[in-house]
Amino acid sequence: MEKVETIEQFEQICLSHRPFLFMKHSLTCPISHRAWGEFERFTNDFPHIRAYYLHVQHARPLSQHIAQAFQVKHESPQVLWVTEQGVEWHASHWNVTYEQMKKATMSTS
Repeated sequence: MEKVETIEQFEQICLSHRPFLFMKHSLTCPISHRAWGEFERFTNDFPHIRAYYLHVQHARPLSQHIAQAFQVKHESPQVLWVTEQGVEWHASHWNVTYEQMKKATMSTS
């Protein structure tokens, strides 16, 4: 799992590392803290799946860029499964679960 902070970093990932899982994580939200635990557990169990994240408090321009680029309303916490076709799946808040990430990534990876 790798932290992404700039639009340039994100664009490079999009060009060369699809598919990947991406999380928008808030450092101050308790729901995001729970979702982070799910994301972390999932990425530990499936290390072959590329995973990236941002902290919304530190990367607001990037967070907005992702929302605009993929036409997916910004939410936090939020996880996106990005493939060659674009965002194949996304979830936010209480829907960010280990099982939902597993289902999404296994059906399109």
